[in-house]
Amino acid sequence: MLKYKMLAAVAVIAVMAAQGSAVAADGADPVIAKVGDAEIHQSELDFALTGLDPQLAQLPDEQKRAAALSGLIDVKLLAADAGKEGLQNDEDFKKRLAYLTDRELHNAYFKKHVVDGVTADEVKARYDAEIAKIPAQEEVKARHILVKTEDEAKAVIKDLDGGKDFAELAKEKSTDPNKSEGGDLGYFTKDRMVPEFSEAAFKLEKGKYTTAPVKTQFGFHVILLEDKRMQLAPPLDQVEPQVKQLVMRDKYIALLTKAKTEAGVDITDPALKKAYDEANKAEAATAN
Repeated sequence: MLKYKMLAAVAVIAVMAAQGSAVAADGADPVIAKVGDAEIHQSELDFALTGLDPQLAQLPDEQKRAAALSGLIDVKLLAADAGKEGLQNDEDFKKRLAYLTDRELHNAYFKKHVVDGVTADEVKARYDAEIAKIPAQEEVKARHILVKTEDEAKAVIKDLDGGKDFAELAKEKSTDPNKSEGGDLGYFTKDRMVPEFSEAAFKLEKGKYTTAPVKTQFGFHVILLEDKRMQLAPPLDQVEPQVKQLVMRDKYIALLTKAKTEAGVDITDPALKKAYDEANKAEAATAN
């Protein structure tokens, strides 16, 4: 129980000016508990829930709510005692509070202008631009049967010549882990396989199999080519989160660039300035 209480206490997000920023108690933000004269509103519990320790975040909903509320109550109790001692007037506390305020304002501005500012049209346009950069590549769909020796591979080819089904032979004789799928490798580009395998596979005609064993570092292969096509671009809905991240990154960089130009940044420590400039150059190179 002690461990649970400690986790609950550290799980709560720092209650940002909770004493002075409480939302009015109305139907949308009811009071859910009181600690002395201090009220705890639903909005505060919601904040606390977003900051739960990962161990507690796996709990059922009611247990998570209880853990968050436990932490909030602990915070209110000691915050009240801290106020009685005047710790809010401590200079170190004021500096930390100023930093936390700036950080949360940064986060709020980021959410408003970057996260919430991304439109579906922007994501689609960035998706189209990224897809246009990808060079067209041929890909093939193939199956294979992997065996240890050349003689075993030749025996497989003889069975195929006699009319046996490739997938069934793969299930019976292949040593590759995908034997249960009939040796199905799906679609792949030439660079996805070892050179000897790719060279043999891409030379085949659709529906044909290799008439001689193909040797690689893994053993001897018999390969069946099922299809050839130009590589398809992933659909937008499959990569939308990654594309949205790119759009948000660009928006964030644009906001920072504009803000730095307007405000100016002057770093007085020469060594720190050098490190800052180098870090920003490296970040810009990565972004491009």
